[in-house]
Amino acid sequence: MLRSLYSGISGLRSHQTMLDVTGNNIANVNTAGFKSSSVQFQDTLSQLTKGAGAPGTDGGTNPAQVGLGVQVAGIATNFNQGSAQATGKATDMMISGDGFFAVNVGGQQLYTRAGAFSPDASGRLVTADGAVLQGWAAVNGVVPVGGPLSEITVSSTAVSPARATTAAGVAGNVPDEAAAGTVLDRQVNVFDSTGNMTPLDLKFTRTAAGWNVTGRDAAGNTGTTSMAFAAGQMTSGGTMAVGGITVDLTRMTGFTGMTSAVIDSQDGRAAGTLESFSISKDGTVIGSFSNGAKQPVAQVAMAKFTNPAGLEKAGNSEYRITANSGGAVLGTAGNGGFGSIAAGSLEMSNVDLSQEFTNLIVAQRGFQANARIITTSDEVLNELTNLKR
Repeated sequence: MLRSLYSGISGLRSHQTMLDVTGNNIANVNTAGFKSSSVQFQDTLSQLTKGAGAPGTDGGTNPAQVGLGVQVAGIATNFNQGSAQATGKATDMMISGDGFFAVNVGGQQLYTRAGAFSPDASGRLVTADGAVLQGWAAVNGVVPVGGPLSEITVSSTAVSPARATTAAGVAGNVPDEAAAGTVLDRQVNVFDSTGNMTPLDLKFTRTAAGWNVTGRDAAGNTGTTSMAFAAGQMTSGGTMAVGGITVDLTRMTGFTGMTSAVIDSQDGRAAGTLESFSISKDGTVIGSFSNGAKQPVAQVAMAKFTNPAGLEKAGNSEYRITANSGGAVLGTAGNGGFGSIAAGSLEMSNVDLSQEFTNLIVAQRGFQANARIITTSDEVLNELTNLKR
C-alpha cells in the first residue's frame, strides 16, 4: 500500500508542475517575444520483484517490476516563430528567423527575442527594463562588424563629418548660335575638409572653335579647358581641374536654341547632426543628417546558439547562456541563419491557447486520478486496520 501512496504523491507533484507551466504560458499569451514551455514526464525507478530467467529446458521468464511513480524529466522551451504585430514604431524590431538580440544588463550579457526598444536619455536603445541593445557603432559611416560589441546609440549629438569637394558635375546645353565673345557665368558652393563653404566659379566664353571654360575657386586656383562640339555632341574638353576639384563637363551638349548649362552636382558637404534614422533588414541603423547625408550609424548584433532550448530564462523575456546551450555565435541579420529584422513590428507570444487549455484539462484529470490513488490506498489501509475489532 505504501508504494501506491507514494506513486500517487509523485503524480500529484508532477501534474502540479504541469499546471504551473501551463498557467505561466497562458499568463504570457500577450507577452512580446515569449516562448511557451511544455513539461516532459518520465517514470522513476522500478522495484524488481522477480528477475528474468534464461531459457533452458523450460522457457525463459520476464522480469517482474513494480513502478514507484512519476517525475518531471524536463521542461522544454518551444522556440517556434511567433506571429507578427505591426506597431509602426521605428525602434521596434522583430526577428524573422532563429536569431536573438544581444542586450547588456548591469554588465551581464543576455539575449532576447523581445524587440520593443526605445531611446533613453543618452540615446541608447533599451528595453522596458533598461537592458541596452548591443551591436557595432559605425566609424565615419563604416560598421566594424566582428569587433567588440558596444551600445547602439541614436543620439541627436551624432555627427556626420564634413567632406571636402573633390568632384563637380556640369550638365545642360550651350547655344551653338551664340556669337563669339558671349559669356555665361555659373557658380556653385563647394566645401573644404572642415565644412567651410566657398564658391566655385565657371565662365563659359564662346569662341570660333567652340567654348572656352575657365574655373576659379576662392583660393585663387584656376583651370581651363576648351569644349568642341559636332552635331551638338561634345568631341573634346570634357574635364577640367580647379585646385583639388575635378569638373566633369562630359554631359554638356551644343545644340541651337537652348541655354541650360548648370552645375548640378558636387560631392562635398558640411558637417551635420542626426535628424532621424531607420533600421534596415540587416539591422543597420541608417541615419539621416542635417547636411543631407545618409549613412550607417550602427548595426544591431544578432546571436544564435547550437541548442537554444538549453538557454536559461533570466526573466524580463531574456535568456542567459548555460553549459548545454553552447556559446553565442555573433553575426548580422540576413546571414548565416541569423534571420532578418523587420522594423516597426514585434514578435508576439507563440502560446497556442487551444493547446494550453487542453493541457489544463489533461493536467487537471491527471491530478484528480492521482488523488484517487491516494484515497483508494487509504481506504484499503482502513480496511486492514479494521480487520481486528
